Amino acid sequence: MAPDIRPPVSRRERPAKPPLTREGIVAAAVRVMQAEGLDRVTMRRLAQELDTGPASLYVYVRNTAELQAAMLEDLLGQVDLAPVTAAGDWRDRLTEILFSYTAILFAQPGLAQSALVTRPSGPAYLSLAEGILALLSAGGVPPARAAWAVDLLLHFATSTAAEQGTRQQAIDADDEQETLAAVLREAPAGRFPHIAALRAELMSGAGPDRLRWGFAVLISGILRTPRPEEPGRTGEPGNTVT
Repeated sequence: MAPDIRPPVSRRERPAKPPLTREGIVAAAVRVMQAEGLDRVTMRRLAQELDTGPASLYVYVRNTAELQAAMLEDLLGQVDLAPVTAAGDWRDRLTEILFSYTAILFAQPGLAQSALVTRPSGPAYLSLAEGILALLSAGGVPPARAAWAVDLLLHFATSTAAEQGTRQQAIDADDEQETLAAVLREAPAGRFPHIAALRAELMSGAGPDRLRWGFAVLISGILRTPRPEEPGRTGEPGNTVT
């Protein structure tokens, strides 16, 4: 058999690779996450995706935590902020924004778990925070209280997405749910009278209704509960100002 002799290919004839950018690296990371899961988003895997060496990526992204924060920032650009300027009750509009945020993270539970400890700090996050603050202001929430409320509302949304999204992907999620339901059904009424009286209710409301109720509870509490240093607070547990 004659040897396979191929003429060398000049570098000038090869298609040029696009230059590396932080935006391109983050976009590639999001693609890998959506196709393969967050645990596959490593510097080695991204280098393979971008046809480069892992060391080259650290020029643009210092570590995995920074990369995941940038990925979250990228996804936050998809949050629907139209309710900020729409008509209607400010509570309903705020809930719609929080619902949009939760839905985006629900689709990526691994990133939602990361978001519990890794915070984005780009323009998309600032736009989200600004929208929440604008609606709290429209509702008459004092500015200092509203500042704390942003973190509280987003934390509830993020933790819900992380828990529910992870549970949806778990292979044995249905078995665990049924096990809990069985334990509640069989709990002795003499020892656990409140559980026995509310067996069905404890497992009810899965889905958007329960999430909306949770947001409503938080918003109502934010309206009625002052920060410790606010004028008019007595300092006694249970006392609030409206």
